[in-house]
Amino acid sequence: MSKMDRRIIKSQEAIKKALLELMIQKKIDQITIQEISDRANVSRRTVYLHYIDKFDLLDQLIEEHIYELRKLCESAADNTVYSDTVLLWFEYFESHYLFFSTMLANQGGPFFRSRFLEFVLQELKKVESITEGSSQVSSDVNDEDVTIQFFGAAIVGVVEWWFNNENPSPPHAMAQRVGALLERNL
Repeated sequence: MSKMDRRIIKSQEAIKKALLELMIQKKIDQITIQEISDRANVSRRTVYLHYIDKFDLLDQLIEEHIYELRKLCESAADNTVYSDTVLLWFEYFESHYLFFSTMLANQGGPFFRSRFLEFVLQELKKVESITEGSSQVSSDVNDEDVTIQFFGAAIVGVVEWWFNNENPSPPHAMAQRVGALLERNL
């Protein structure tokens, strides 16, 4: 990695961190690029060099974390023990506390929650035990769709609760409990 690459990465990380710190204090609509650049100790030009605007910055930040979570799921794809996969998630949440607490417990909620739920629903659709034996309840409703929506909303709700209550249980305890609930019900 060249010196220039390291400087670019360092600037981008400072910009992302600045946005998150500002989002703890106020809504994204109230944050200016100048505030982001001042907090990151870079010029406004540097911010615009990497991002179209603050919404593009937020979007890229969210996509980065969704991508990393997806990679964790892929690495655990052969694992049939749900608590092991959930542990990877909670350890990731804990190691990126500023991002997830800001997105779920502070001002970023609406922007992140729907993307996170979409990700969880996609991952649940990959679980064979949900799709096995699904039958039509009526012409309008599919058991699989209802089950996926139910567990998706439950998982997102538990993660939100965990951050809103400042991580009341360590990742391994959360993984055991959520994993047990999934294994019992899927």
